[in-house]
Amino acid sequence: MKKTILYLFFGVFFLSLTSFGFHKFYVAVYQINYAPEKEMLQITSRIFVDDLNKALEKKYNKKLYLGTDKESPEDVVLLKKYLSEHFTIKVNGQSRPSNFLSKELEGDVLICYSSIKDVSKLKTLEVYNSVLVDWDSEQQNIAHFTILGTKQSFLFTVSSTKRMLKF
Repeated sequence: MKKTILYLFFGVFFLSLTSFGFHKFYVAVYQINYAPEKEMLQITSRIFVDDLNKALEKKYNKKLYLGTDKESPEDVVLLKKYLSEHFTIKVNGQSRPSNFLSKELEGDVLICYSSIKDVSKLKTLEVYNSVLVDWDSEQQNIAHFTILGTKQSFLFTVSSTKRMLKF
């Protein structure tokens, strides 16, 4: 009897999974850490490289090859430009440019490293994140903040691209 119920359960479970079509998720993950001893914000972005290439192609009307052997220095310049326009941070009410440090490819995810220096005291952070939202309205950007021992996470979407954090 138990085997029959178990087979029935897995059969229904399998059928329910196969009855739905495949749907791709459009998600990028950001980690923002405050390092008070270095007086800096450290930013790590994890973005699917194929989505990023498509968004940049749409915006700049040029085929890009980020994360491939065909990647050009101009591709990297456009990446930096795009990120600086779509991911901004105000520290204590003042806009602060982020310094793009490097990038690496891990599977199909492009990991970008940036920093904001000379952050001696942190009272507020205003974060604007619309990366890939202009390309696909289903894009969701998850940002994890670790600041002064406090961890917070926020979801940025087409209808919610700005967040204010107070300390």
